Amino acid sequence: MPDRYRAVDVPVRGGDLRVGIWEPESEPEGAPTVLAVHGITASHRCWVSLARQLPDVRLIAPDLRGRGRSNDLPGPYGITGHADDLAVVLDRLAVPPATVVGHSMGGFVTVATVHRHADRVAGVVLVDGGLPLQVADGVTPEQATMAILGPVQQRLAMTFADREAYRGYYRAHPAFTEWTDEVADYVDYDLVGEPGNYRPATSLEAMAADSGSQQDGEDWLLPGLGELDDLPGRTPFLRAPRGLLNEEPGVWPAPWAARWAQQFPAIDVRDVPGTNHYTLLFADIGVAAVHDAVREVIGAA
Repeated sequence: MPDRYRAVDVPVRGGDLRVGIWEPESEPEGAPTVLAVHGITASHRCWVSLARQLPDVRLIAPDLRGRGRSNDLPGPYGITGHADDLAVVLDRLAVPPATVVGHSMGGFVTVATVHRHADRVAGVVLVDGGLPLQVADGVTPEQATMAILGPVQQRLAMTFADREAYRGYYRAHPAFTEWTDEVADYVDYDLVGEPGNYRPATSLEAMAADSGSQQDGEDWLLPGLGELDDLPGRTPFLRAPRGLLNEEPGVWPAPWAARWAQQFPAIDVRDVPGTNHYTLLFADIGVAAVHDAVREVIGAA
């Protein structure tokens, strides 16, 4: 794995975007490309386990604007801005059209990328993200966002004395049900700052802007949810039955996801039993489901 991986900085609007690249172990010229897009406060290091399961694939995973080692990039943020950054990355790296895999907010960015840059997309896998969020009657989009992301916002405002303190925060997190080397790597990478005053890398401004963008959809969905019409046939939507705090029914309840699959037949909703929003990327059962969906989409493309 270390021999496959490298990190590069790609020039985009306002500065450089950090991008992790796992090259195929053999025959790089003919290898398929996967573009993996992380969630609202994550980084490219959430894809380490998937990259390990795809040794014959080129996997490209950026730190989105405002996150990871791209956290100094300026706004404006928003779903369409991230989609445009992804197109720049693919163009700069001169790779063939990619299978785009988006987790959580990365799913929304993926949907926007399909619409805005269809020539760069060979296939799509949505991992617990990309479909409109359910908002209960009488609840504003802002209130719905806070209900989902409130604990995340609290974490971004915290500081930590050292790496072990931040690891302790995640060890106590109800959704990170198993501590692995991949989780430790992901958590350690997320810290920026100096000893005694470490903080999570994600910009609060970026999270606030993007949470509103994915909730109301005004800058990335066409009237009538037209961008979902652009998804290629049999786009897997991998649904976790549990949410960000390991709670039921998950971010996309089963009846809600089924509603969108009925309206847009290209969406193929697949439950991944035994997973929550995070373990889809970190637990063996979740990584296996994502791996299988990616293999299927690559084969179809």
